[in-house]
Amino acid sequence: MKARVKWVEQVSFLGETESGHAVLMDGAPAAGGRNLGPRPMEMLLLGAGGCTSFDVIGILKKSRQEVADCYVEIDAQRADEDPKVFTKIHMHFVVKGKNIKPDVVDRAIRLSAEKYCSASIMLGKTANITHDFEIIEA
Repeated sequence: MKARVKWVEQVSFLGETESGHAVLMDGAPAAGGRNLGPRPMEMLLLGAGGCTSFDVIGILKKSRQEVADCYVEIDAQRADEDPKVFTKIHMHFVVKGKNIKPDVVDRAIRLSAEKYCSASIMLGKTANITHDFEIIEA
């Protein structure tokens, strides 16, 4: 896997992926940015959320759950000192659907967290990652 990050101006950078997608990242105004895009550390959280969501949805579908919607809300804390790594990350999954089984959702989240999600497993080297979920009947 390859990626390229090119400086645009001030503290704005254009990230380009090997698959041909691009995203603009920018710093906070206090750091000289213009708030034109997400911060790089926010991108890490989005990557972990996307990775685990990919796993969870796939496992739920294979388990024949009738999922109508699924999202994960991520709350993270960072160290006060440099390097300001993530120290705590909480992922709250909301699964909407018909007759969704809690034990299947729990199993899907655990499999993603412990076996499949490379991004969150990597972030787990510096952060305590916790998970919970709720099911909303559709």
